[in-house]
Amino acid sequence: MIGWGLGAPPIEKQTNLIGRIESYWRIRSRKKLIERLDAVIAYSQKGAVEYSSITRASNKIYTATNSVTKRPDGSPPERSPHFVDRANVLFVGRLQSRKRIDNLLKACASLPKNLQPQLKIIGDGPERNALVKMAESVYPSAEFPGSMHGAELKKYFIEADLFVLPGTGGLAVQEAMTYGLPVIVSEGDGTQADMVRPENGWLIPANDEVALEAALEEALLDAARLREMGNNSFRIVQDEINIEQMVKIFIKVLNLTNYSVDHKS
Repeated sequence: MIGWGLGAPPIEKQTNLIGRIESYWRIRSRKKLIERLDAVIAYSQKGAVEYSSITRASNKIYTATNSVTKRPDGSPPERSPHFVDRANVLFVGRLQSRKRIDNLLKACASLPKNLQPQLKIIGDGPERNALVKMAESVYPSAEFPGSMHGAELKKYFIEADLFVLPGTGGLAVQEAMTYGLPVIVSEGDGTQADMVRPENGWLIPANDEVALEAALEEALLDAARLREMGNNSFRIVQDEINIEQMVKIFIKVLNLTNYSVDHKS
């Protein structure tokens, strides 16, 4: 029996008696479940550390970094070492409040005039009308082309210089990396830390407009550095984080646990 999950975040300590009892049983239940399993596969390194922290059987914890993209072939798109006119910043995802696109609009508006990018926000959702209205006063040059897929969306990825995911959730960051884009990503469930490193982007605290503005300014100051970081993004999804690599871990764990069960019997 194999478990698969995001991890086991620390349970908040309670001060009242009932809360302490509930916390105790939750911790104990977690531990019993992990120890009953033949193996546990975590979505991320952070998740694996959390599982290991609640059991002595850390040798049966494995990491299969969550992925939604196939291993890209060839090389990333070629881009000029200089920005054409202004840098092109891209967001792709559902337009909802937790994606914090409002912070992205405000952060772009706060940049020095010579660094303010052409911002393209791809997607649709419940916040679209409110964001379009906000952009009219905060950052009028922002574009909202709507929902895009396939060849239409590919065009925007190729034209972009930088991909930004300012809020929680969103799998488009992996797709952006397959197009050789450096990324600015807000911290979320832990899977982002495996993909976003100093050599390919910026991992910023969730809902931190100041950190977002600082990362944007640093990124847009040096086009040549962005190109190098984009190449690193491509290498990461080509060699380390892709569906094929994730499947390899699952197959490895299945083979190991099958051997273990047969050997015991």
